[in-house]
This record gives sequence, structure tokens and C-alpha cells, in this order.
Amino acid sequence: MQQLQLNILSNTPLQVGIYHLRLASADLRFLDLVEHIRAGQFVNVAIRGKYLRRPISISDVDSESLSLVYKVVGEGTALLSQMSEGDKLDVLMPLGNGFTLARSGSRPVLIGGGVGVPPLLLLARQLLQQGIKADIVLGFNTRHDIILYNDFLSLGCPTLISTVDGSYGQKGLVTDVLKAQGANSVNTFFYACGPKPMLRALKEQMTIEGEISLEERMGCGFGVCMGCTCQTLQGSKRICREGPVFKASDVIF
Repeated sequence: MQQLQLNILSNTPLQVGIYHLRLASADLRFLDLVEHIRAGQFVNVAIRGKYLRRPISISDVDSESLSLVYKVVGEGTALLSQMSEGDKLDVLMPLGNGFTLARSGSRPVLIGGGVGVPPLLLLARQLLQQGIKADIVLGFNTRHDIILYNDFLSLGCPTLISTVDGSYGQKGLVTDVLKAQGANSVNTFFYACGPKPMLRALKEQMTIEGEISLEERMGCGFGVCMGCTCQTLQGSKRICREGPVFKASDVIF
């Protein structure tokens, strides 16, 4: 973990209230870190005037920058959305444990819901670098919430969309799409990130093994305050430290 001052390259809306933030730095520590970031890890961003940092999943990286996608849900993220190119952010990075690529098998499926979708983009890219093309299933409330769809398509990954209201793709939930596609018999492993009800439903429905990334409010972001614990078969675990990625079978909802 490093504390770095990063420059904002861009901070642009993807949908109403959802933003894509690109950050970079000439600091050699940053350039070294981006080469070793694992999909599923996150950063903790300091917002001027706010005591607690905001944890945001890393959605993508290249050799010189990293991308974050976040939703405006309160005063802190509202302030973040008002920042622009040239502004600086105090960032702790990278934090948490990411997805385990070695468990994917030959045909994994990546399942995202809402703003849980972003970390799966980096996961899809890192799997491709190992010669593994994943199936993608993304769920949103309406077509106005859809994000990163074209990014997954640009990777050449088969990508299916579900919307609760049926305004785009298949009407229903990601679990409906997975059932229709026979994911338990077709796919070798699943990776998922999204709202807790979705993750709970996936744990109940999926018979193949998988990993899930949990979202939670955090105090410190690196395991000291014990403010983001979850229950697992091995006892209480810190989402920021032992997670945010866990074996799906280990998490007790």
C-alpha cells in the first residue's frame, strides 16, 4: 500500500450520476504499482473536507494510468464529481485482495450488477492476457443505468445484458439470464460483484464454484478499524483486508 498524490486526467459522466475517473502520476512508485494491480482491488480516496476516505474499485489500468468508476451517493462523491482535469487526489492504493485468476478454468462467467460491474472489466482483460475469454452477464435496473457495455464488447467477450424493467436486453435479473444460458453446465467458474441480494441469489443458484466481491462502507480501508467485517465459515473477516473478494461458498449472508 502506498499513499500517493495522483493527477486527474479526466472525470467524465457515463450515465446520470455515474462517472469515469482517470488518474495518473509520474511518481515511480505509481508506475510500479499499476503493473501489479489485481482485478478486484480498490483504492481509498481522500475528499477535501471529509474525514473518511471513499473506497472505489479499480475498473482498469494501463502502463501509465488507472481508471475508477463511481456513483454519486452522498456529499463526498458529489464533491468528487465536481473535480476536473489537473486537480489532485490523495489516494491509498492498491488495497484488498483481488480475484484469483488461476481458478477460472477454461470458460468462466463474470457477473456484474449496477456499479459492481467496473472491477470485472479489468478481470476480463487480465483473463484475456492469459488466453481465457470469459462470458459476461451484466444486470441493471434500466437501460439508463448501463455502463461499460461497449468496453466488454471491445475485448471480444460475449456480453449479455438484463434490465429489471426490460428496457434493454433480457427482462429480469442476472440469475434469469444465467439460468436460461445453462451457466452451471456450460461455465467452469463464476466471478461476481454487485449488490448483496444479487450475490446471495448467485450463491444459492450456482452449483459451480465462484468468487464474489463484497461492497461495504469502510473506515480505514486497510484492516485497522474493524469497521467492515462480514461473516464467513472461518469466522469474521475484514472486507478491506481479507476481501473484498471471497470464495462464494465461504460467505454467510
